Amino acid sequence: MNNPIRNESINNKSLKCKALTKANHITKSIVILGGGTAGWICAGTIAAKLNQQHQTNFSITLIESSNVPPIGVGEGTWPTMRTTLKNMGIRETDFVKECHVSFKQGAKFAKWVTGDKDDYYYHPLMLPGGSVKDNLANHWFNADSIKSFSKTLSPQESICEAGLAPKLITTAEYDAVANYAYHLDAGCFSEFLKQHCISKLKVLHVVDDVIAVNNDSDGYITSLMTQSSGDIEGDLFIDCSGFKSMLLGEHYQVPFKSCKDVLFVDTAIAVQVPYESEQSPIASHTISTGQTAGWIWDIGLSSRRGVGHVYSSKYITEQAAINELKRYLSASSVSDIESLTFRKIPINPGHSEKFWHKNCVAVGLSAGFLEPLEASALLLVEISANMIAEQLPVNRLSMAIMAQRFNDTFLYRWARIIDFLKLHYMLSQRQDSQFWIDNRDPATIPKSLQSLLDLWQYQVPSDNDFPHATEVFPAASYQYVLYGMGFKTNPAPWLLSEASTVNSKIIFDKTHQQTQQLIQNLPTNRQLTHLINQYGLQKV
Repeated sequence: MNNPIRNESINNKSLKCKALTKANHITKSIVILGGGTAGWICAGTIAAKLNQQHQTNFSITLIESSNVPPIGVGEGTWPTMRTTLKNMGIRETDFVKECHVSFKQGAKFAKWVTGDKDDYYYHPLMLPGGSVKDNLANHWFNADSIKSFSKTLSPQESICEAGLAPKLITTAEYDAVANYAYHLDAGCFSEFLKQHCISKLKVLHVVDDVIAVNNDSDGYITSLMTQSSGDIEGDLFIDCSGFKSMLLGEHYQVPFKSCKDVLFVDTAIAVQVPYESEQSPIASHTISTGQTAGWIWDIGLSSRRGVGHVYSSKYITEQAAINELKRYLSASSVSDIESLTFRKIPINPGHSEKFWHKNCVAVGLSAGFLEPLEASALLLVEISANMIAEQLPVNRLSMAIMAQRFNDTFLYRWARIIDFLKLHYMLSQRQDSQFWIDNRDPATIPKSLQSLLDLWQYQVPSDNDFPHATEVFPAASYQYVLYGMGFKTNPAPWLLSEASTVNSKIIFDKTHQQTQQLIQNLPTNRQLTHLINQYGLQKV
C-alpha cells in the first residue's frame, strides 16, 4: 500500500535535488548574439581574460546574421579603449593602419552657450592641473583669468587648436605624452576585431540567422535555433543584436525606459566626407557645433571625415535639418555636396529597465542608446564587457547575484550619463529657438542633476560628490563643462588660503610652460598617422 506522506517527501527531495543541480550548473559556454563593435568587443574581452587565466574548458561562440548591416558611422572612443585593445593583445600600429584611426584628445563645443561665431569651449582628456583633488577651479575664479578654464588648467586646448598629436612616433604603443582616445571607422573596426578574435583568441564564429529561442522550465535560455546551423547551446547569452534587442527585449519582454522627456534629440543624419587631399589636416578632437534644434558632430579619421546632424524632429523638419547640415559642410569648404550620401538614423533615447535577466545580458544598442554626445556608447560596451569578464558567474546561483549587481551598477551609470548629457543643454544661454529654451525647463532636468547644481553654486565639483568609486564622468568632466559654459561658483573663503593660492599659481604657470613645450615638440595629427603607417610605433 502506498504511503502518500512518504511519496510526497520523496517528490520534494527530488525537486530540491533538481533545483540544486540547476543552480550548480557550471558556466562553460558563452554565446554572443550579434557581431558589430559591441559583439566583438565582448568576445575579445572575455576570451582574452579567460586565456590570461589559462582557462581551457570554456567556449565562446558569436552568431551574426549576414542580413543585418552595421550602422557604420565614424565613432569616437574614450582613453579606456587603449587598455581594452592592449588587453586583447592587439598592436596599436595594426589598429591605426586597419581602422583609419586618428587621435582624439577631447571635444570642442562650438555655439553651445550663446550661439555666437566665437562661442566655444573644450572638454579635454587631461585632468585639470594634472589632478582634480586640489580643486584648482576655486583659484581660477579668484584669479580673474582671461584664459578659459580648460586653457588655464590643461595644455590640450592649445594642442588641439594647433592640430597636434598626443604623442611622438618614438612613444611606445598605447603610451601617451598627452592623454588620448581615438577616432575610428566603426565598420572597419568591427571587421578588424572579428579577424583578431577568430584567429588569435579562438572565438567560434557562426554566420546564420536565429529563428527561435529555446528555454528550460525555469525560463533560462538553453539554446538559440538557427536557420542552417541547428541549435547552438550555451550557459550565458550576451545580447548584442542592436536596436532589435532580440533576446532581452523581444524574447524576455524586458521593458524599455524612455528619456525623451530629458534628452530631446531623436534623429541623426550622417554623411561621410572626403578630404581635399591626403595632406589635409586632421582635427585632434571631436567638433560639436550647436544648431537650431540639435548639433552637428565632425570627426576626422585619417581617411575621411564623419559628419552628422543630431536633432529633435519635434523642433525641426528632416529637410530643414539636412539643409543645416549642408550649410555646415559648405562653410567647411566641402565641394560637390549634392554627390554625398546622407543617411537617416532614428534614435529612441533611453535604456532597458534592467540589463541582465536570467542568463541573458544585453550589451551595446540592445541595452539602450542616448545620443553620440560625449561618445559614451562604446565606453558602456567596454565597461559592460569588462565587468562580465572580471566577474563571470561560475553557476546559476552566482549568476543571479551577479545579475543584480550588474543591473544596480549600470542603472546608476546610465542615470549619471543622462545627467551629464543634459548638463550641456540646460546650461546653454541660447534664445534663438524653442529647442534650447525648452531644454532649460526645470521640469526636464533630473532631480539628481539639479541638486548637484545647487551644491555647485557654493563649491566646485569634487569626486566626493559622487557615491561610487568609479564614475563614468568624474568631477573633472563636470568642471570642464560647467566652467566652459559660464557656470559660476562662489567658493567659501576658507578654500582660498594664501598658501593654496600661491600653489595654484605655480600650477597655472607650470601648465603654461608645459603647453609651450608640447606645441614645439609634438607632430601634427596627420604627420603622426603618416609616420605610423610608414614605420609603426614601438612595441610595448
